[in-house]
Parts: sequence; structure tokens; C-alpha cells
Amino acid sequence: MSLFDKFAAQRTLRASLAEGGGVAPIATPMDTIHSATSATIGGRRLVLAGTNNYLGLTFDAECRAAAIAAIEASGTGTTGSRMASGNYAGHRALERALADAFGWASGIVFSTGYQANLGALSGLAGNDEFLLVDADSHASIHDGCRLSNATTIRFRHNDPEDLDRRLGRLGADAKRTLVVVESLYSTRGDRAPLREIVEVKKRHGAWLLVDEAHSFGVFGPHGLGLCEELGLLDEVDFIVGTFSKSLGGVGGFCLSRHADLELLRMVSRPYIFTASSAPPAIAATHAALRRVLEGQDLRERLWKHAHRLHDEAIRLGYRLGAPTPGPVVALLFESREAGLALWQGLFDAGVYTNLMIPPATPAGLSIVRISLSAAHGDDDLSRIIAALAAHADLGSPPARLRA
Repeated sequence: MSLFDKFAAQRTLRASLAEGGGVAPIATPMDTIHSATSATIGGRRLVLAGTNNYLGLTFDAECRAAAIAAIEASGTGTTGSRMASGNYAGHRALERALADAFGWASGIVFSTGYQANLGALSGLAGNDEFLLVDADSHASIHDGCRLSNATTIRFRHNDPEDLDRRLGRLGADAKRTLVVVESLYSTRGDRAPLREIVEVKKRHGAWLLVDEAHSFGVFGPHGLGLCEELGLLDEVDFIVGTFSKSLGGVGGFCLSRHADLELLRMVSRPYIFTASSAPPAIAATHAALRRVLEGQDLRERLWKHAHRLHDEAIRLGYRLGAPTPGPVVALLFESREAGLALWQGLFDAGVYTNLMIPPATPAGLSIVRISLSAAHGDDDLSRIIAALAAHADLGSPPARLRA
């Protein structure tokens, strides 16, 4: 017997993905990063169309300068948690800037976006309380639910009616229930029906947390996310987000219009027992936040790319994960072989994308995910579209998806 025996399925999958040699389609090694949209992989220079660098800020001059200055002033790391020696002025300033951007009472910065969900959900919902969670939520949300002592109930993806029924069954306990959704789901690129979800939440007196990880920086007049764009900030109780998408760094946050969020610092284990973010990461994120708040030019460029690629993918006959344009364009396949064939075809054409396969995907689908950036040029988009056109019929008929 071995502790590794239970990984037989993973061993088989890993071997099948490695067939034929070449560059691995999962956890692809990046040899050299040249810019926000270009890298050398396997000895070849490719267009990066598989990152979450929506505004292209990883190479922004002000962000890099802020990180370098922070290293010179405060060193490379904190070597302590926020509850010990890692509570620097930069952390507190970034929390205040995030909360002020929303006009909200409180904000807490976590070391990663994953920990932001773990820390918020496990701390906010406890014994004799309930978490009502969209079934397609990110793994960090489901893991936060597991860490919590609350009872977790899943409702059907983007289905306010199912949410309404489940809250109704809870009766008076609905007032001790935290509803958890994402605003933009990164796997398919589809948006939550937030207006309808807010109405259901209000009708039952529940609480609402929205994960804006993939929408922060992209939606809204100030880039604060889909809740801002829809005018719902006064109706939402908590917003969780990450620094590793539009902000181009690493870390996460939870914000609330309720000042009592500050009490979460005393009970959130992922906050209490994790070393705080390194000074350069915090400084670069603070600089990126300023760029997001004034970055309508970046958002306009990103949305121009999103509309163009969405329309071209439909014209080429691909089945998309979302009916409307967005920064994530997900191409859905019914078989792993078809998804892998397209991923490899795009790679060979000089375009790096993400391959997502079961069990990490909904409904057993395989997905080739393209993520757009404001840093992409029109020529980059032309290259991506040309590669899609050249490989739309690659492989067997399942590679060409049905509408």
C-alpha cells in the first residue's frame, strides 16, 4: 500500500497529457517573460492570451518603480503575520485606499486572493448559520465553506429562482444566511444575474458577498466591478477580490460597508496565521489601484478587443461559454481530445491559451480559455483570430463545436 495509490487517475491523466512530448498544456512552464503579452515558452516567443492580466499592469512603469522603492525602503518581505510584526504602514494604507474607492467603512488585505475567500467565508459564517453558494463558484469559495462551521447549501449556477426557493425553505434562518456568488465566472466567462440575486437576497433578509476577482478593474466607471456598473454597491454587504488579475500583483481583499468587518481580523485563521504580503507587492498594488481608478482608457481598449474576439469566434462557429463579450472568451468542447487539439494548434501558431479539463470544469466540458488584455495590440488580436480560423476544424468532428 502507498499514500500515492489514490492518485491513480491523476497519474493516468498526467501521462496522457504528456503523450507526444512537447510543452505541457497544464502548468505550462514560462521560460522568459518579455512583457505583459509576450513570453518565451519551449524556446519559442508567443503571444500571451492565457493570463488574467486584463489591464496589462504587470509591466507598468509606475507599478514597477513603486515595487523597487518599497524593496529599498522596507526590504523583500515582512517575516511576520498581520497579527505580529507584519502589519506595515503600506498594508494599512492600501486597505484604506480600497475602502475609500468604494466609499465603504472597512477593508482587509490578505496575502492571496485564495486566502481572501478562505478568510472571509470561514470567519463570517459560523455555527447555526448558512452559506448559500453558486454551484459553479471558484474552488477558493468552496474551500472557504469547508473551513467554516456553517451549513453550506449550493444553488444552481446563475439561477435566482433556485436561490429564492432555497432561502424560502430556510424561513427565519435566511436572516443568518450569507449568499455567495461571483460576478464574472472565469471558467465560462459568463456574468451573474446580480440584479435578480440582490432582489432575492433583500426579500429574504439574507446577506450577500460578491467575488469580483475577474471583474474588478474591468467593469464600472471607476473599474470597481460589475456591482458598480449595475449600481448595486448599496445593496451588497461584502466584496472579495484579488490583486492577481487587473491589479497585476499578488494578494486579495475583502471590503464591506459594515464597519464590523474589522472584527474579522480577530477570528479569521487565514489572516491571523499567514505571513503578510511583501512590501513590493503591496506598493505595486497601491500604484496599480490608482491606475485602475483613472484607467478608463485601458478599459476602453480591453472592451474593444473583447467585442472583436467575441464576434469573430461566433463567426468561426465556436461554441462560447458566455452569450455576451467579456475579457474571458471560453471555447467549449465536449471531449478532452478536441480541447487539447485546439490548444496545441494555437500554441503551434504562436498563441498561448489555457486548457481546462475535467474534473476542474463544469458539466464535464473541456475548455480552451482566452484571456484578453488592454496591453494587447490590434496585431495581437489579428494573430489570435487567424490562429482560431486556421484550426477551427482541427481534428475530428467534435473539435468543431455544435451551437
